[in-house]
Amino acid sequence: MMMRLGTKQYVVARPLYSEESFAEEHEKVYRHHKTKLDHVRQYFTCDAKRVKNASLSLLPVINWMRIYRLKEWLLSDIVSGVSTGLVAVLQGLAYCLLASLPPWYGLFSAFFPVIIYFFLGTSRHISVGPFPVLSLMIGSVVTRLVPDEGPSFNITGFEGLTRDEQRVLVASSVTFLTGIMQLAMGVLQVGFVVMYLSDTLVSGFTTAAAVHILVSQLKFVLGLQVPGISGPLAIIYTLKIIFSKITTSNVCDVVISLVIVVIVFIVKELNDRFKSKLPVPIPIEVIMTVIACGVSYAFDFKTRYDIDIVGHIPKGYESLLAPNLDIFRETAVEAFPIAIVGFAVAVSVAKLYAVKHDYTIDGNQELIAFGVSNIFGATFRSFAASTALSRSAVQESTGGKTQVAGLLSAVIVMIVTLAIGFLLNPLPKSVLGAVVIVNLKGMLVQVKDPLYLWKRDKPDCVVWLGTCIASILLGLDLGLAVGLGVELLSVVLRTQFPRCSVLANIKGTDIYKDRKDYVNIYEPEGVKIFRIPSPIFFANIEFFRRKLVESVGFNPMRVLRKRNKALRIIRKLLKKGDLRWTSRGFLDMTCGSVEESQDDSNMEELDLPIDFKDLPGRIDWNADLPANITVPRVDLHSMVLDFAAVSFLDISALKGLKTALKELIRVEVEVYIVACDPYILEKLRDCCFFDDEVQPSMLFLTLHDAMLHILEKHPDSTEKKSHNDRILTMVTVHYPGGGLRSRDKNVCTCFNL
Repeated sequence: MMMRLGTKQYVVARPLYSEESFAEEHEKVYRHHKTKLDHVRQYFTCDAKRVKNASLSLLPVINWMRIYRLKEWLLSDIVSGVSTGLVAVLQGLAYCLLASLPPWYGLFSAFFPVIIYFFLGTSRHISVGPFPVLSLMIGSVVTRLVPDEGPSFNITGFEGLTRDEQRVLVASSVTFLTGIMQLAMGVLQVGFVVMYLSDTLVSGFTTAAAVHILVSQLKFVLGLQVPGISGPLAIIYTLKIIFSKITTSNVCDVVISLVIVVIVFIVKELNDRFKSKLPVPIPIEVIMTVIACGVSYAFDFKTRYDIDIVGHIPKGYESLLAPNLDIFRETAVEAFPIAIVGFAVAVSVAKLYAVKHDYTIDGNQELIAFGVSNIFGATFRSFAASTALSRSAVQESTGGKTQVAGLLSAVIVMIVTLAIGFLLNPLPKSVLGAVVIVNLKGMLVQVKDPLYLWKRDKPDCVVWLGTCIASILLGLDLGLAVGLGVELLSVVLRTQFPRCSVLANIKGTDIYKDRKDYVNIYEPEGVKIFRIPSPIFFANIEFFRRKLVESVGFNPMRVLRKRNKALRIIRKLLKKGDLRWTSRGFLDMTCGSVEESQDDSNMEELDLPIDFKDLPGRIDWNADLPANITVPRVDLHSMVLDFAAVSFLDISALKGLKTALKELIRVEVEVYIVACDPYILEKLRDCCFFDDEVQPSMLFLTLHDAMLHILEKHPDSTEKKSHNDRILTMVTVHYPGGGLRSRDKNVCTCFNL
């Protein structure tokens, strides 16, 4: 064997192992597995340690406050809190427009959830509050139950309320229900559900949400009166109304919006480009908002140019609001995707900063934190909270170390709400719309993702396109459901139609690879190695059997039936005396060929194992048969199934697999299963997989063990091969740290079979 100069080598010298021989030689440790009753008993066991751990888990603030570095972190948190608070005020007002609510309710959403998250959240860097996608999803529910034009839904509790009050009741009730769902999922420890939202699905969904947000803000930047529309194709109807009214756009609103968009966009790009040199990002949205308020007040935009402004912002907080049970019944289906999306976005952003700053995020605790935050906030008339990447980026980039920065940002929002909110009265809504549009850049640039995905993973590209298109046309709630369906379907199809392959030995090694991928390979005659790279279950067992038949090059069932039919003819000829058995084989006494019987009776007998008990010997089916009887030739004597990538089998797959193996065994093909996971082995034994035909002796520890066993049993498979083409029985290699161990130190010999 030729070795590359300087390569590291190792020596393996061990017995050839089947699963049975390995189990006999090496004693296995049988671990005691807890029963369900044991888990239940342990879950409800209470002691001082568990109480302490539970308290620390439910109140993560205790953990990080114990390590809080007052001198090093406090100043950074103060600077970060003030900066984030200013942005939170502006985004609260802006995103409230997406929820179809009076703008000042956005200040409530930027305050109350932050207070609760301070105590219950596990992320130290995300900024909790309104998120544009959630605001839009809330807005679609609000406009469905309380439309801009026409009567509201017939809901108990709407009597005597103004349209805005009805909408606030809907938004707070949906938020309360969302919080209950999140809290329930957190208590039940089902935070893993977010794993079903892949990055591809989230990208397509948020891109569609950005399109919806962009369209929803056009009426503000153009100064048009457009009624809120919800439901499938709402975006089409909204665009139709906008284009029909576009000639009546308010020029002043358009100019203000364009100026804001251009300036904010340019400064944000400069912030990104020079973020390493700037001590803090330039708060351009806040600066432009202050300027816009001053100019609007000075020139009286409201009366002179008929511009829609924020208007009166009441001082202080309003009384508590109880949720409405009728609204719960009407919005339960829409509240669940709001709960999932809000949690998924928050956790994904939190994990980014957790990795960057080296701490961990508890998904279930995050569900509890956001659930309680939304329940608490809803009673004070806020709407669903999550986190916005742009606002969290401000909190982290300005030096925020802990949620103390978040708490201080809430204090800034409170000051605006209680004292200086009146300064924002003259702010044009077109400014808020322009700010929202500029902040969509991160989501809108994702439209390039399909080009990248198509070149690298077409199923993922289909998931992205399906989610995005469905979310745009059908709405965000139905679009998310469609996206999940497409994603799960893609997973099923990938496992249902895996890329099965036939392996071959790489010459001079104990390595086996797809024979189509390499040139220098060795395939013993009469042996096939079939690899299954996925779980085997009810949906792909027929595909697996079809691929197995393709790999061997013949249909075992057809061959078996042909042989049994031939055996019927041979028995008849022997009985008539037209055929005799000699030491050299059959002596044919017939004249010419014998026609095959067309009798279809007892067809089920043709599928039974071949029975030679009443014959003087076994028949060589690959030799010439008497009376010109022909059966398909089978040159295969051994079939190896590589189960290294098979993670589970279900009952349907076990039945189908056993049938396929029996078909091969009945045409005298030896079948071997290698590299089985212990779970698979246990399931095979528990489900009575083995019998007189399918026996445990077919199980081998590794693929190379099975191949060596086959070549030892069928030495004629290698007789025609040269010495260099044979399979290694020992691999020789040096240890990385030096020579070989103990008495094998000077051994450098390779033996071939």
